[in-house]
Amino acid sequence: MTSLPRAQVAENPDSLLADPIAWFLAEHHRHRQFCDLMQRASIATGFEPDLIAWLLKFVVEDLSLHVLDEEQDLFPLLRARAEPEDSIDALLGRLTGEHEKDLLRAAAVRRHLETCLRLQVPISGNNVRRRSLQAFATQERSHLALENAAVLPIARLRLSERDLANLSRRLAARRDITRRPAGRSTDAKAVTR
Repeated sequence: MTSLPRAQVAENPDSLLADPIAWFLAEHHRHRQFCDLMQRASIATGFEPDLIAWLLKFVVEDLSLHVLDEEQDLFPLLRARAEPEDSIDALLGRLTGEHEKDLLRAAAVRRHLETCLRLQVPISGNNVRRRSLQAFATQERSHLALENAAVLPIARLRLSERDLANLSRRLAARRDITRRPAGRSTDAKAVTR
């Protein structure tokens, strides 16, 4: 790989938190980029300490934070606001179960990445490590696709302006961002790619 991971996985601007649904879509895009990097790193033949360290940081910090965002904030709001025809309980139950498994898989990925850094070896040098990272990336992509296709459209439809403002504040507070007005963005389609 010739470029640093940060150049390949853009940070979301703080201002995007003003529309938390658009922010989740953008965050999911970042996670897909992370999965792409992890897939590429899993087959790289050379030891790339900067990339492995960055992947490790993403797994430890970003992934855990994202699960908290959904489990403590977004999902409870959806359970409170969804209509019976939304059939949200089964879907959110499935996603919560996937989050629990994701955190266990992330712990294994973390150990594999730490081992690679400690031994100064590429991920591809060990089939167990390589397969673990590839499986994690595949599962994460599937999980994100389901959230984008089913959860976020229901959130966009059912959450009130007040809900969105509170969600925006909670997401910002979790990131130590002090001021974020919330509302619906007319540019949300731009981040749904």
